[in-house]
Amino acid sequence: MMEYTSEGVAMRSQSINNISLMQYIFIIHGTQVGIGILTLPRELTEIAGTDGWISILIGGAFSILVSILITSIMKKHPDKTLYDLLLIYFGSYLGTLVNFIVVLYGALATITVIFTTLFVINVWVLVETPTYLILAGYLIPLFIIGSNGIKALGRYSEITFYFSIWMPILLLFPLKDAHVLNLLPVVKEGWYPIISAVRTTFLSFLGFEMAFFFYPYLTCKQHATKGIIVANLLSLGMFLVITMVSYLFFSPKEITQYEWPTLTLLKVIEFSFLERFEIIYLSFYMYVLSTTWLPYTYVTILGSQAILKKGSHKKHLLIFIFLLLLISIFFQPSYLQIAKLAKTWGSAGYIMGYVFPVLLGFYIILHHFFKTRKSA
Repeated sequence: MMEYTSEGVAMRSQSINNISLMQYIFIIHGTQVGIGILTLPRELTEIAGTDGWISILIGGAFSILVSILITSIMKKHPDKTLYDLLLIYFGSYLGTLVNFIVVLYGALATITVIFTTLFVINVWVLVETPTYLILAGYLIPLFIIGSNGIKALGRYSEITFYFSIWMPILLLFPLKDAHVLNLLPVVKEGWYPIISAVRTTFLSFLGFEMAFFFYPYLTCKQHATKGIIVANLLSLGMFLVITMVSYLFFSPKEITQYEWPTLTLLKVIEFSFLERFEIIYLSFYMYVLSTTWLPYTYVTILGSQAILKKGSHKKHLLIFIFLLLLISIFFQPSYLQIAKLAKTWGSAGYIMGYVFPVLLGFYIILHHFFKTRKSA
């Protein structure tokens, strides 16, 4: 996937790593549409009541603005990833230190999503199965996709999107018992709760920062901005549909009683030939969740390869897989631990996804200003 060179942290292999615009869109969209879908309606209701859908619109606008900023930064160095940019602008020592922090962020995101996925499977599907055995089944496709380059990830994300396009449509079935009055009156508690809930949406929209890492592999970079806007709009539409259906079906007090209201909605769907449809749905949803943690896994192994400047990406991937399996043997998280892990990732994601691009963009502007002034 990557070949180290003296001219940069990594040189792209045209045949293995180039991705199309659609693959670029679905990588970002897949990263965004993850565990947030399961809990977002409840989390928004706890803060903003049934006006949380307005918070989603505001949060989506923020994510689009930051996404445009990220692609603007990457246009200045179209063949470099974030790991390269940090070395260019911050030097070898400080740049390597920040790169290490970015690698930790990627690892934290991967661990959070994977262990949340394993916990949901343990609760809803495989109650008696040890976590490490479930994870072992996940690690096999992880190695297959990871060892075949970023193009393989792009294809997998695109196929998964088409494969799962029926899933949000089924969530419309509970609308037969919808209560429109649940949404009224609009802005019932004022704007402060709505604005306060915007930060809750930030974690769900995380994934646009993948442009820092996958932009160099995009074949048609002139459409990168348009692509990332489309990805954000797809995610925005998904979050709105699921949240609105939850608001229309559950009462404002009832929705806060369910840890995963989206999965509870599925219990309403019944077929004469099938019981517990939510298990079937959840089994398919595992593919969707994998498109969230797979890109973060790439971020982690590409970063470790950039820092160490040696070893093939397959070796870095194998080591990371071994560490994940080792953690799953000794770490069996409870729901509270999963929640704390998600909160930690949310805080780190807020900095990495929203604060860091603004600071980096401002620093690059100042850097070019003083460099131009000095040369003049």
